[in-house]
Amino acid sequence: MTRIALLDYGMGNLHSAAKALEYVGATVDVTNDPKLIAQADKIVFPGVGAMRDCMQGMHAAGIDDVVKNAAFNKPVLAICVGMQALMQTSEENGGVDALGIFEGVVKHFPEMDGLKVPHMGWNQVQQSDPNHPMWKNIDQDTRFYFVHSYYVEPKDSHIIAATCDYGVNFCTALHKDNLFATQFHPEKSHTAGLQLLKNFVEWNI
Repeated sequence: MTRIALLDYGMGNLHSAAKALEYVGATVDVTNDPKLIAQADKIVFPGVGAMRDCMQGMHAAGIDDVVKNAAFNKPVLAICVGMQALMQTSEENGGVDALGIFEGVVKHFPEMDGLKVPHMGWNQVQQSDPNHPMWKNIDQDTRFYFVHSYYVEPKDSHIIAATCDYGVNFCTALHKDNLFATQFHPEKSHTAGLQLLKNFVEWNI
């Protein structure tokens, strides 16, 4: 059975994510222990809240270097702020340095008439590469659940796995080698979200 380290650094929606992963067949360790993280078959990097708190929590738990080392050594799924933390910097909190795994920035949604921020609720996701194994049995334009005020803008458009429209057409999923990341919350996205988590559990790199 696939053993997944669900990173606990004080910022994740850990209970629902753990239950969803267990439901689709994984054994889950909710942990900030670098040894357990290193021993896991796969890593889920969740995030809820502000980027500054996210980075401080990672530094305090001593797992920022573990994430960097694992990013291209084993399958990693980053969710919401976890995805944003993969970039170099974020506009949030007046500017915050992130992990810098990918070149790019995290930007606030623009001020537009009729555009409520945060972007909250269900929205259609347009897959850039429907043949990617993480999209297995998930239809194009399937709706996923979002809660966020900031979005990722990667420098390399080739790593964009999906986009979504909300005032702007923004990147909602990233992929490179063994790493996949989503701005939406699969653990809150019912059937489609469970399918994506199942795909991650079964993903053979």
